[in-house]
Amino acid sequence: MMAARPHLFAVKGFMDVSAATPGSGGQSSRPVAATRAKPGREAEAAHLAELVTLAARGHEDAFSELYDLTSSRIYGTILRVLRSSDHAAEVTQEVYVEVWKQSARFDADKGSVLAWMTTMAHRRAVDRVRSVTSEVARDERYAVAGIAREVDHVWEGVEQKLDAERVRKGMASLTTIQREALTLAYFGGYTQSQVAQLLKLPLGTVKTRIRDGLIGLRDALGVEA
Repeated sequence: MMAARPHLFAVKGFMDVSAATPGSGGQSSRPVAATRAKPGREAEAAHLAELVTLAARGHEDAFSELYDLTSSRIYGTILRVLRSSDHAAEVTQEVYVEVWKQSARFDADKGSVLAWMTTMAHRRAVDRVRSVTSEVARDERYAVAGIAREVDHVWEGVEQKLDAERVRKGMASLTTIQREALTLAYFGGYTQSQVAQLLKLPLGTVKTRIRDGLIGLRDALGVEA
């Protein structure tokens, strides 16, 4: 699965042509890294911070080393959210382009490089989920039935009585927050707990949104409870 990670060359393609390239424009060499005497994670954190600082000055080989040391973990973070190797590879590339562009703004006093990059990766992965689920609204998957899991009896009535076009119209009648939660839960295949994690909301709030969305969908489409 890890073979799906984007190669650094894909990111460097952006670096070579972007006017937003930081620092001195992509130097091919960098000063020798300072001797690292600190043990374990502390030494790693210090070294990664040094690499980001050098990347901010335009040192591409420092950025390459940063990629080599962190890409597996960043890809894994994204894959756990998206559950698609293709999407995860694309988003990983986007994250490293952003890291290259924003490297000069990294502040070690606010946290480690890994924490900074992981937050960036999770945010972009959730953005991709939201983008994909908005496209699902135009997809015929609304007509697919027989999902092997327990569903609300209101939704069962919708599946049995309505075609895909009517469901689309019904979804459009919901509020944005109801539609987002409902789409993730029933068309994205996520559990309610996973939806809560993706949207960074309490589980009870997500359950209420999904329930209200189902009731609103039923009312909009005239389905009997």
